Amino acid sequence: MILERTLHMLQTQTDTEDRVAELARMGFMQWLGSLKGCASFPLQAEYALKAAEKFRQTDPAVAVFCALIEESLLMPPRPMSLALPQKRRRGGAKSRRQRI
Repeated sequence: MILERTLHMLQTQTDTEDRVAELARMGFMQWLGSLKGCASFPLQAEYALKAAEKFRQTDPAVAVFCALIEESLLMPPRPMSLALPQKRRRGGAKSRRQRI
């Protein structure tokens, strides 16, 4: 269920490559937090990759999300760069109304 929500979140329109990377990292961290501790990580990662495959070509954030999952499967394991997004103003209510 969390995986489907995460993939849906990643299918939003983004204006910059930086925002694409931020969304993908947030989605990856959300997905990591939802994993079952007693299940195999590689199996859960393969399941996520299969679920995301149909969106990978059309949505850039999903493609970066998949790349992060593939990077997490590499052996030997190494630290990943999962920085939180920079704080920034998003325009408030006026900006949200203009999008409609």
